Amino acid sequence: MATIVNGDVKDLALATVGHQRIVWAERDMPVLRAIRERFEVEKPLAGLRMSACLHVTAETANLARTLVAGGADLVLVASNPLSTQDDVAASLVEDFHIPVFAIKGEDEASYYRHIAAALKHRPHVTMDDGADLVSAMIFIALGRLDDLHSEVRTWAKNLSAAERAGLAGDVIASMEETTTGVIRLRAMEKDGVLKLPVIAVNDAETKHFFDNRYGTGQSTIDGVIRATDMLLAGRNVVVCGYGWCGKGVAMRARGLGAHVIVTEVDPIRALEAAMDGFQVKEIHAAAKVGDLFITVTGNIHVIRGEHFAVMKDGAMICNSGHFNVELALDDLAKQSATINKYVREFVDEYVQSDGRRLYVLGEGRLINLAAAHGHPASVMDMSFAAQALATEWSIKNKGQLEHRVYNVPKAVDQWVASLKLQTMGIAIDTLTEEQQKYLVSWEMGT
Repeated sequence: MATIVNGDVKDLALATVGHQRIVWAERDMPVLRAIRERFEVEKPLAGLRMSACLHVTAETANLARTLVAGGADLVLVASNPLSTQDDVAASLVEDFHIPVFAIKGEDEASYYRHIAAALKHRPHVTMDDGADLVSAMIFIALGRLDDLHSEVRTWAKNLSAAERAGLAGDVIASMEETTTGVIRLRAMEKDGVLKLPVIAVNDAETKHFFDNRYGTGQSTIDGVIRATDMLLAGRNVVVCGYGWCGKGVAMRARGLGAHVIVTEVDPIRALEAAMDGFQVKEIHAAAKVGDLFITVTGNIHVIRGEHFAVMKDGAMICNSGHFNVELALDDLAKQSATINKYVREFVDEYVQSDGRRLYVLGEGRLINLAAAHGHPASVMDMSFAAQALATEWSIKNKGQLEHRVYNVPKAVDQWVASLKLQTMGIAIDTLTEEQQKYLVSWEMGT
């Protein structure tokens, strides 16, 4: 491991390869590049300390470059123990001089030690992918230190009461990138404990319509294939959850010839899946016939002991929701006679007492980042453009934002979509003056 001043990465010698990957991704991120070019001139983030808890990928590296170009003093940490690309982390430190605390496969203690590093930066703006950073701030502000991991708690105990409150109080705004994080943050708002403004970047149309559907759909299948080398054609693929991520996964699996079964708890989404041509079953029924299971719900213990008990020999199980709680792996471990780790990279074998073998991919963590490289740069171009512009918007509105969750302004969404279309060589129509007037009037009828 390469522990450096204000950073902790695996090996700085990986920087050359990482730099190549960052530059390669940049080719497919023209919207973010345009923002970076403007930020370099205008410096809208000058004088601001930023802490970002994100997946450390080549695409994220280009977001980090954009924020630094805007004048931010940035620290980057991983938002998942298996999502870091070590060569990219090395390049960010070596070539772009951005402090990074992230190592692929880091243990829990290291993960939270890195979270503590982001908090020690005492940020004015945060970026989260799962709300781990903000959650730690809230627990500290509430004095609930026992709810913190020991690595964070040890540091927080040395803070005065004023310093604990000031940690969240100094934050102008936080950007949240993922569905799971937004769920947690809206729960904080509902409970009256949210101590800072949050921008739900995940809920931007240019994010969840495209990143969640097309990004998660493609990268999840990519991760499954890399981990298993399995042929999906003719297999029964069970997709748990039919939100935007589930729609994308189901669509891509069907495109490769799989027989897709969807499980849901929401009757409207279940109806939508049925009308989209997918089989819809209860998870217990689907568990008996599935060859591959993919959870994308954002909820806990979607697949549990009673489901593992009826799965057929050779079934493969993975998760593409943000946290590794969707699979009740403790249940599976208790039911297993033998556990064989790493029978293939990113594949663990759980042998049942009756001889059935069940395979868990990527330790139940995000399979698209554990075993693959995450979303393609082209789709992250829109998501990270929205991140950067939402950050700029929050700074412009400093002091005017309440402690609640805000949507990304519509104008930001439309600008990102318009520029993306331009880079794709696609032109669209504009409303005539007559059409604009008609849409806001009531006098004109049939």
